[in-house]
Amino acid sequence: MNVRRLVKQAQKGSKEALLQLIKADQDAYYRLAYSYMRNEHDAMDAMADMIVTLYEKLDQLHKSEAFYSWSKTILVNRCKTLLRKQERFVSFEDEDASLADGLTEDNSYHNMESEMDMQTLLTHLNAQQREAIELRYIHDLPYQTIADMTGAPLGTIKSRISQGIQKLKAMIGGNHFGNDRGEATKSQTEHDHRTGTVRT
Repeated sequence: MNVRRLVKQAQKGSKEALLQLIKADQDAYYRLAYSYMRNEHDAMDAMADMIVTLYEKLDQLHKSEAFYSWSKTILVNRCKTLLRKQERFVSFEDEDASLADGLTEDNSYHNMESEMDMQTLLTHLNAQQREAIELRYIHDLPYQTIADMTGAPLGTIKSRISQGIQKLKAMIGGNHFGNDRGEATKSQTEHDHRTGTVRT
């Protein structure tokens, strides 16, 4: 798929090109929306709002290759707006809904060897650490994209992830989440190669 060509077509008014771009990564969009909205109906509503916003603002995108990080930032903002309208935008640490529901079988949480429930583990983190770790490890988003989504400096995002990882490692042991900089360790990389979950 030629992302640059499709973005150019969409910027010229092609709804078909825009929908093709979205469909190519629709599972990732859904997982991201679901992690905020916690139910299928609201997640789909957020995605629909994102599509409308993309169509209206696509001419503001100057780098075609940044389409997916840009559109996911818009999706997160739409989710937060909808939650505020519903008067239930509470911190991540206060959410009791399962993080695994609605997610695909091949994400990194399902591959963890620990028997402890990830939802329970994440409740031990503060709201900002939990959000950053979800975006990084469930959705495989780059640090800069997470910073753009949350409005926090890049260094702050790395610090939140690092501190959250240390808390999680203290509870479950091992190196499931990487080293203290939020980067993959050798043992993690070797495990990912064995399980086929290597991220680039």
